[in-house]
Amino acid sequence: MTYWLMKSEPDVFSIDDLANCPKETDHWDGIRNYMARNFMRDSMQVGDEVLFYHSNAKPPHVAGRAKITSTAYPDHTAFDPNSKYYDPKSDPDNPRWVMVDVTFVRKFKNSVPLTDIKANPKLSKMMLLTHGRLSISKVAEDEWIEIHQMAGEKV
Repeated sequence: MTYWLMKSEPDVFSIDDLANCPKETDHWDGIRNYMARNFMRDSMQVGDEVLFYHSNAKPPHVAGRAKITSTAYPDHTAFDPNSKYYDPKSDPDNPRWVMVDVTFVRKFKNSVPLTDIKANPKLSKMMLLTHGRLSISKVAEDEWIEIHQMAGEKV
């Protein structure tokens, strides 16, 4: 099992939005960073666990949990000229961009603000802090456990 942190702006797509989707599942599209794409394409597996992070929030915070429920497949938004994620260089026969499906697990009763994550020495090497602008990052098992403890949640 691999643990991940996936960022979304709550005014675009929040953990509540995911919870309200049919079957509490939606595709995670629009990733246009090669490292994040490679994580989805090469490393994410069905059953992996996700910390759902609200970026561009006041304050930014871990809001809850989701899980990966599909392997990577072509991101259709790359082929849609009306999409803000359109990429004219992406070829449907050899897609440049992929997405995965994520399913809601639970919203944390107590979110974990970025300031608290930064202040916790046990999380000083967390990719969220070392690769701050990356929209998808790996989370070590001890970091996963620590975030849950900070939220007052069971792992």
